[in-house]
Amino acid sequence: MSVLSVQHIRKVFKGGGFFGGGTDKVAVNDLSFDLVKGETLAIVGESGSGKSTTARLAMRLLDLDGGQVVWGGQDVTKLAGSALRKQRRQLQMVFQDPFASLNPKMKIVDTVGEGLRVHQPQLSKAERRAKVLETLQLCGLGEEALDRYPHQFSGGQRQRVGIARALIVEPDVLVLDEPVSALDVSVQAQILNLLKQLQADKGLAYLFISHDLSVVQHIANRVMVMFAGFVVEEGDIDDVFNHPKHPYTKALLDAKPISHPSQRQDDDGKQVDEGVAVEGCAFALRCPFAKDECKSFDMRMKDKVACLYPL
Repeated sequence: MSVLSVQHIRKVFKGGGFFGGGTDKVAVNDLSFDLVKGETLAIVGESGSGKSTTARLAMRLLDLDGGQVVWGGQDVTKLAGSALRKQRRQLQMVFQDPFASLNPKMKIVDTVGEGLRVHQPQLSKAERRAKVLETLQLCGLGEEALDRYPHQFSGGQRQRVGIARALIVEPDVLVLDEPVSALDVSVQAQILNLLKQLQADKGLAYLFISHDLSVVQHIANRVMVMFAGFVVEEGDIDDVFNHPKHPYTKALLDAKPISHPSQRQDDDGKQVDEGVAVEGCAFALRCPFAKDECKSFDMRMKDKVACLYPL
């Protein structure tokens, strides 16, 4: 059974402006996936592709404009308040910035143990402290860390604290949003190895958000490639990396610069993004293989790729 199931989710951010003007942005468009125990699914794409929004929708940190989210067989799509809080033990998140995500005024013992107050309120203070220490040790930190503050740790150590905070309530899934992008390369490897060891020991499932393909190749089993809110390709990590079918995936893997979206005005004076097609294939304006038929393509996946003319 899936520990996390996301079906046909959609998110639209309304246009801004003093008078309600501006263009609505479809951040996630009809996206679906299932995640099983012990598996790592990576979502990759450029900034603005919708990958982090997808993670927040899966976590129910954002409300959906369509679709369904299921945690461990429990539909949480419309849950809110205390009903949603009771289910949150199942999914926990590790954030990109290990300093900004930790309260600078709280000791590590309190930061890591905070989830226990919600999900295991019957524990005494001594029992909470013991469990926090046990979890910190799993993440490579010792007893001396308990009564220290975040500023007294390095970036890698702070991320270990962040991982321990997520692990303390014994979740089924960790949602990892760019968890090593703020770290030095040598420290990145240590954190990735820690995540792989924890997954092997506890059977955790990971939803891993990243723009770094070398990191993804090191840790993931499957990968979804996103562009402009759409999934353009998905599959096993080896298949996608060795035999990419979508031109956008190939461009990412080849580390070729993809033209940054420029802006122009249409006949009504509204801003139009020239890097993303409004109709048909969203990638057509940047694709070297685009043809007239691409202007009417509906971006539906076929054989794990959303392209009329796969490579």
